[in-house]
Amino acid sequence: MALSDYIIIGIFLALTISIGIYFSRSAGQNIDNYFLGGRNLTWWVAGTSMVATTFAADTPLAVTELVAQNGIAGNWLWWNMLAGGMLTTFFFSRYWRRANILTDVELIKIRYSGKAAAFLRPFKALYIGIFLNALVMGWVNLALMSLLKVFFDIPDDQLLFYVGGALALVAIYVSMSGLLGVAYTDLFQFAISMTGSIILAVIVVNSDKIGGISALKVSLPEGTLNFFPKIGTGETNAGEFLVLSVGSFLAFIGMQWWASWYPGAEPGGGGYIAQRMMSTKDEKHAIYSTLFFQIAHYCIRPWPWIVVALCTLVLYPELAMEDQKLGYVMAMKDHLPAGLKGLLLVSFLAAYMSTISTQLNWGSSYIINDFYKQVAKNHSDKRLVKVARIATLLLMIVSLLVTTQMSSISGVWTFIIESGAGVGLVLILRWYWWRVSAWSEIIATIAPFIGYAITKYYFHWEFPDSFFFILGFTTIAWIVGTFLTKPTDEEKLKSFYDLIRPEGNWKPFANGSEKKSNLVNVFWCWISAITMAYCILFLMGSLIFMEWMDGLVYGGIGSVALFVFRYFAKKGKVFEVEA
Repeated sequence: MALSDYIIIGIFLALTISIGIYFSRSAGQNIDNYFLGGRNLTWWVAGTSMVATTFAADTPLAVTELVAQNGIAGNWLWWNMLAGGMLTTFFFSRYWRRANILTDVELIKIRYSGKAAAFLRPFKALYIGIFLNALVMGWVNLALMSLLKVFFDIPDDQLLFYVGGALALVAIYVSMSGLLGVAYTDLFQFAISMTGSIILAVIVVNSDKIGGISALKVSLPEGTLNFFPKIGTGETNAGEFLVLSVGSFLAFIGMQWWASWYPGAEPGGGGYIAQRMMSTKDEKHAIYSTLFFQIAHYCIRPWPWIVVALCTLVLYPELAMEDQKLGYVMAMKDHLPAGLKGLLLVSFLAAYMSTISTQLNWGSSYIINDFYKQVAKNHSDKRLVKVARIATLLLMIVSLLVTTQMSSISGVWTFIIESGAGVGLVLILRWYWWRVSAWSEIIATIAPFIGYAITKYYFHWEFPDSFFFILGFTTIAWIVGTFLTKPTDEEKLKSFYDLIRPEGNWKPFANGSEKKSNLVNVFWCWISAITMAYCILFLMGSLIFMEWMDGLVYGGIGSVALFVFRYFAKKGKVFEVEA
C-alpha cells in the first residue's frame, strides 16, 4: 500500500461521514423519517440501496468459492432466488407500500388479532431484529476479517479490533442519519464497489499469467463455463463441475426460493427489502424499485466477480478447498498497482459498510417500533429517535460478540436456510388467504427449530435431506395448527381487506366490493420477467466469453419475454397506482 492508497481510503471515509452529518437533522425529527426517510424515496434510490445492501464484503468471496468448487453453475445456489424476488415485485410490493406501516413486523398489528398477535409482534421483532440480524452481521464481519488478514497480514488476535473500528464508524453515521443517510451513502458506495470490481476483473483477466478471455477459456477445466448444472445421480468425475442429484436440484431450484426465510430474499417480501418499498413515494415507485433490484442484483452485478473467480483457478491452483474464497483477495493484492489497491480496498469497505448500515438501521427499527414502543410509556418523537440511536450502537456490540463465536460463513448460511424452512409459505399466503392467523406464523417460526434438532441430532442428516424433512414437518405443523386454533377476528380481517384490497380468498370480507381478479396478468408478468432476467444474465455471460451463437439465442428468447411482459403489464395496469 502506497501513500496514494491511504489518501483514497481517507477521502472515502470523510465523504461517508459527511453524508451522515448532512442528513442528521432530517433523521432526528421522528422515527418515520429516521427509519423510512419520510416515505419519499424515488425508485432508483430505493432500488440501488437494495442492491448495495446485498453487495457485502463476503459476496465476492462467496462467489469465488462457488465458482472454484462448482464452476459458473455453482451460482445457482443463489440464482434460484430470482423467482422469489420477482414474486415480491409483482405480487407484494404494491401491498407493502399500501399498508402504510413502519416495519414489516408491524403487519402483524393490522393483519391478526388476539393474544397470539400480541405475542407474535414483539417476539418476531427480537428474533429477527437481534438474533438473525446479528448472525448476518457476524458473517459479514467474518468476511472482512478474511480480507484484512490476507491483504495486510494482520494477526488473528488483532483482526476483531480492526473490524470493530470499521463497524463503529458505520454505527456512528447510521445513528446520525437514519435511512436517508443509509440510502444515499449506498448510492455512493455501490458506485465505488462496482467500479472496483470491474477494474479488477479487466486487469486480472488481461494479466500476463492469464492472457485474456480466449486464453482463460482454454486454461479452465472442462465444464467450468457451463451456465447450468448437470442433473444426475452418479458421482462427480474428475474435472466435471456441479453434478446435482435430483433432490438437490429440487431443493435449490424448486423449493428454496419460496419455502425459506433468507435476508434480502424473503418470500413475500419483508426485511430491508420491505423497508425500502415502504420508504418509496408511492406504489409505482415500490414496484419499479424492486424490479430494478432484481435485474441489477442477479443479471449485471455478478459477472466481474465470476471472471476474477475463474482467473483464480489458473492463478492459485494450490489453494486448499477451504481457502479458495481468498483467491479473490490474493488477486487484488498481487495484480493491482499503487492507487488501485486503495480503490479496490475502498470498494470492499464500501460493500461492507452498505450492508452493515442497513442491518443496523433495519434491526433497530424492529426493536423500537415493534418492541420498545409497545412497552415504554414515553412515545415522544425525540425520545424514540434517541432510543433508536442507542439501539443502533447496541446492535453493533452484539454483532461483534456473535462474530467471535463464528468460524464458517457457509455454516451460518445453511443454518438460516434450514431454520426458516417452511415459514415462507405462510408469509406468502397471509396476503391471499384470510384463514392464515397469528398462530400460523408462530408455529411456522418455531417448528423449523424442532425439525432442525430432529434431523441433526437424531437422524444425523445433511442438506438437502434435512431441508426436505424440516420443510415438510413445518408445513404440516402450521396447516394443522391453523385449523385447530381460533381464526382472526372478522373486524380485523375486514379492515385489512379494506386497506390492502388483496386478491385471493377474501370473498367473505369483500361485501360485494371485490374487484375483477388481475392475478392472471400479474402471473404472466412474473413468469416473463423471470425468463427475461435469466436471459439477460446468460446473454451477458455469453458476450463476455465470446459465445456469439449462445448470446443470439438468449437475446432472442429475452426479446420475446420482454414483449410478453409489456403486453400483460399494460393489460393488467401493473405499473399504475390504484385510486
